Amino acid sequence: MSATVFRPHRRNLLKLTLGLAMTPFALNAAALADEAKPDVIRIGSTAPGHLKFILFRNRKILEQKFAKDGIQVELSTFDGGSAASVALGSGAIDFTYIGNNPSLRLAATGADVKLVGLSSWVRSNETQVIVRPDSPIQKLEDLKGKKVAYLFGTVRHSTFAKALKSVGLDLGDVEGVNIGIENSGPALVRGDIAAIVESTGSAQKLVEAGQARLIYDAGVSGKPEWAVPHLISVNGDFARKYPGIVTRLLAADIATARWADANPDETIDIFVKETGESEAAVRATYPDGKFWQDPEITDEAVQALQGEEAFMAEAGLLKGKVDYQRWVDRSFHDEALKKLAASN
Repeated sequence: MSATVFRPHRRNLLKLTLGLAMTPFALNAAALADEAKPDVIRIGSTAPGHLKFILFRNRKILEQKFAKDGIQVELSTFDGGSAASVALGSGAIDFTYIGNNPSLRLAATGADVKLVGLSSWVRSNETQVIVRPDSPIQKLEDLKGKKVAYLFGTVRHSTFAKALKSVGLDLGDVEGVNIGIENSGPALVRGDIAAIVESTGSAQKLVEAGQARLIYDAGVSGKPEWAVPHLISVNGDFARKYPGIVTRLLAADIATARWADANPDETIDIFVKETGESEAAVRATYPDGKFWQDPEITDEAVQALQGEEAFMAEAGLLKGKVDYQRWVDRSFHDEALKKLAASN
């Protein structure tokens, strides 16, 4: 049987040719459109959350921004930055708003992550050391040989090491206990530990309740260079798949930082409500209504991170070396600024 030869009309042939030529493009465009929109954006922070993370949660900023695309936003808190950084490196979450120490340790391993912005850079150090009100301990030197609670691998860990060094001691001179404030607070009250190294808000909450006494405030007695930026990082695979999403999140971050500066009293009210910290402690952390939330990664910020990395390496708090050329990516912030300018 002879084969039937299909001979389309010339006009139909032209349509068919154009259709075939456009099909791969159309399919690719559709695929790219699908890739540009994840089902969910997962963001982690250290409990109770960094300031912009808290504002995102309280004001539903990201949920509203991405709802029109059918994208869910999950905001999760972790008991310490180390756990959050592990989740980021493994791809269990997509972004982190955490401290510099866990972020630097993760970057030093060569993990596929990108530093895309600053969570904050408060210019006074937020670490305090507290003891029981009736404790004979009066100064850092008195902590030698004593049990001191702090979360290992945190900014407070690094700051405490610097504070001890300033008085001729090191971490080996104290017995470190790796627990967070939920457990260290009751342990201090019971007398199971001699001191706690904590953030200003958490420490002052115990002081104001009459359960602790302040013996060291790094914001007062520490050196200015001890204040190092906290960071916004993204999983590298997520950034490559969804660059537009990263840009949009940074645009929301910039807008939120600007809103906080324009609405200081409301910002403090939200922070107090969400964290349970006292208003006095929060205002002490952010004096003059300045929140230091601008996410721009300046050269000064990178230099501060390099200085912190050097200290961590010397103190045995970090293994490996950070490749800043590979790690730091300012492009998303730059695009976010353009996006905001265009929208205005």
